[in-house]
Amino acid sequence: MSTVKKHSDEFAEAIDGGTGKVLKLLIVDDSKILRDSVTRIFQNDKDVEIVAVAKNGREALAAVQEHRPDVITLDIRMPEMDGVTALKHIMIRYPTPVVMLSSLTMEGAAVTFDALRYGAVDFIAKPSAVNGEDVSAQEGEIRNKVKFASVVEVEAIKYIRNLPNLELMGQDVSLPECHRIVAIGAAEGGYGALLKIVPNLRADRQVAYMVTLYAAQEYVDAFATYLNNYSAVEVKRAVHDELLRPGVCYLNAGGNYMTVHRQTDDNCRLHVQPAPFASRKGAVDMLMFSVAEAMGENAVGVVLSGTGSDGAEGLEEIHRVGGSAVVQDLKTCLYKNMANAALAWCPDATTVSDSQLAQVINDLQ
Repeated sequence: MSTVKKHSDEFAEAIDGGTGKVLKLLIVDDSKILRDSVTRIFQNDKDVEIVAVAKNGREALAAVQEHRPDVITLDIRMPEMDGVTALKHIMIRYPTPVVMLSSLTMEGAAVTFDALRYGAVDFIAKPSAVNGEDVSAQEGEIRNKVKFASVVEVEAIKYIRNLPNLELMGQDVSLPECHRIVAIGAAEGGYGALLKIVPNLRADRQVAYMVTLYAAQEYVDAFATYLNNYSAVEVKRAVHDELLRPGVCYLNAGGNYMTVHRQTDDNCRLHVQPAPFASRKGAVDMLMFSVAEAMGENAVGVVLSGTGSDGAEGLEEIHRVGGSAVVQDLKTCLYKNMANAALAWCPDATTVSDSQLAQVINDLQ
């Protein structure tokens, strides 16, 4: 099954089998070429009605007030009022799912992650044929993300106010060995949850954190750098054969299998290898199975927002060996499939809102 077809099926499931409701889309971009490009993506889509287009943030605010769209695609760099400023106003006055759409997503990673803090649901690069990129695949991804954004509960979209966490910064993290591992799995919508969790994790414990996030490796690297600037724990990209250290959060892209292997009673080592079947989500399960085997009752598994069911079996295994199983509360998940699947496999898991997850994880230590 193709990724586009699979996501279309999940979208139909997310809207309760298809209610016939047409989602209203507002497109905001200062480039007419790109406004027209995004318009073409949806012009023959019976599920979507483009209710307005705008070329800057001021026009966007007026269009939101007049048309009350279900989803907004919003450029970051625009004259008169940029996308991030417009996003702040939208979230205060007319909370609406927003997908940031910008050619500067890769280079302007910090601005993009700021936008997620201010309430954007997701982000994606504008369609472009530069460097041989597959425009058709990009357009399919834009279509999927807009449709999934339309079923996000507005109550789950909140401004993240807790960065930087100055109370936790500067802690002594010179700990000798790792006695507990927290394995976290996230996919679509996971950025927002991780922005609430990682900066609030305590570093002065004998605990290591391992995060597998379904996103392109470039985005995961940029996200690690961004989080590291706001966190007490050191946040870094997971590197193969590295010795696991307490007080460190290792980020891994879902295209790789990140696992941990015990060497001695006190030492564990990271293994990072390309996933043999990258199109099949399985990296979170692999992570959690390895943590369950290495740590037993000292393993903690956390499943966050995302589509699909990766992590469900791995979380159940952590619970089976006596570890702690935690699932993000469905009410705060931007995409509920992963959390739903995890609870189906592991009904005894603790469910926690995204804003309380860091405290729960800290209390388990």
